[in-house]
Amino acid sequence: MASLASLIPLVLFLLVALAASIVVRRRADAAGGGFVNSYFIGNRALGGFVLAMTTIATYGSVSSFVGGPGQAWQIGFGWVYMAVVQVTALVLLYGIFGKKMALISRKLDAVTVVDVIRARYGSNALANLSALVIVLFFAATMVAQFVGGAKLFEAVTGYSYLVGLALFGVAVILFTTIGGFRGVAVTDTLCGIMMLVGIVVLAGGILTAGGGYEALMTSIKETSPEMLEPFAGGAMPPSLYFTQWLLVGVFTFVLPQSVVRTMGYKDVKSLHRAMIWGTVIIGAMMIGVTSLGVLTAGVLTEDLAAYGGSVDNIIPTVITASLPPALAGIAIIGPVAASISTVSSLLISSSSAIIKDVYLHWCDDRGHMPSQRSVALSSQAVTLAVGLLVFVLSIVPPDVIWKINMFAFGGLETAFLFVLVCGLFWKRANATGALLSLAGGTLAYCAAMAAGFKVADLHQIVIGVAVAGVLMVVGTLAGKQKEDARMDVFFPTD
Repeated sequence: MASLASLIPLVLFLLVALAASIVVRRRADAAGGGFVNSYFIGNRALGGFVLAMTTIATYGSVSSFVGGPGQAWQIGFGWVYMAVVQVTALVLLYGIFGKKMALISRKLDAVTVVDVIRARYGSNALANLSALVIVLFFAATMVAQFVGGAKLFEAVTGYSYLVGLALFGVAVILFTTIGGFRGVAVTDTLCGIMMLVGIVVLAGGILTAGGGYEALMTSIKETSPEMLEPFAGGAMPPSLYFTQWLLVGVFTFVLPQSVVRTMGYKDVKSLHRAMIWGTVIIGAMMIGVTSLGVLTAGVLTEDLAAYGGSVDNIIPTVITASLPPALAGIAIIGPVAASISTVSSLLISSSSAIIKDVYLHWCDDRGHMPSQRSVALSSQAVTLAVGLLVFVLSIVPPDVIWKINMFAFGGLETAFLFVLVCGLFWKRANATGALLSLAGGTLAYCAAMAAGFKVADLHQIVIGVAVAGVLMVVGTLAGKQKEDARMDVFFPTD
């Protein structure tokens, strides 16, 4: 039965976030600096807390709040130990790329990751291929977010999947189309705060329903003692630990949606504050919500078939089982906010890839740059069009959203690991190596995923990254540095 009490908190949150986007957009217009810099990089004015929260909100998706805890319900604390590696995500991102990407992007007046890649390697072919890869994998991720949020909405509020999809699908498209990068950063911050609130509310519900922490742990120990073991009775072998640590931890610093955040902060002090704030918050968030998945096993004690046969149904079920409608409405804001924040960040990055990295560069090559008004209308139209396309693709939902999300993570990490790392830190790397690495590594990864092929039972990202690394070295040794490569910016001699 549909519950109005569980719907009201979510609607109020969406209205507040929309209002924030409108206010931020107006302030950005008043501040000047040009539409492209304002819309796609927020005039490089993010403070420490906002930088941390927008990066976390982009990294933490609905699968972090639905699929991940669902897996923990099934496997146990082994899944929590795997999730611990996510604490390193922001330290790696800011520590490896933070200062250098900020300095380089300012010297080049770059507003996207592809801008930096184009300047480093002097290759339009590489830049265009990078933009294509970004848009394709972002689209897959956005579909997973739309689906996850709408399914959760349906399960908790009682309203239909399509109503939920329409409600926050329209909301997130409006947030992004109106607010641009700065608006996305501010709404991401609101979403991140609500994620933490949602975790606390859900924790209270689970502990109350299960009779307290000790009672929950006793129940799990009696019924499924293997859930308390690191290897979960064989369900978490060392190979799974290793590859998941790579996939959701070590390699995440090259995700384009995160890297672009290092180009938008205000000053070094903001970067340092973001590293501290971000590490603490992402640790509390990711470890906390995954641990709640384990504790849920003491509340939802039947087998998976009783919950629709999918781990994605576990968190929606425990929300409705442990919380009254009004609190359930508050609890779902967290996962829905995770979905909204991820989609909005990927949407603005997809729009920038199409408009800034392809269209405006094409215009510049022909000496016919459009007016600021034309660029503004085109950017917002593309943002709207991509959002609507993803919305349409989400109408018929795929299963197991966390797998879709992990597939996209792996594809982006494979594509950009060596292109970015070697581009910034290996002077000899050139366009031939980068093209082979991006194209060959991505194709190898996708082919291995499609065929279900693994080496030593390791996730297919190992294959993709290995191929990408070999091709980067081989291509670099065989090729030459292009004349258009801006080596003076990346490797100054003075």
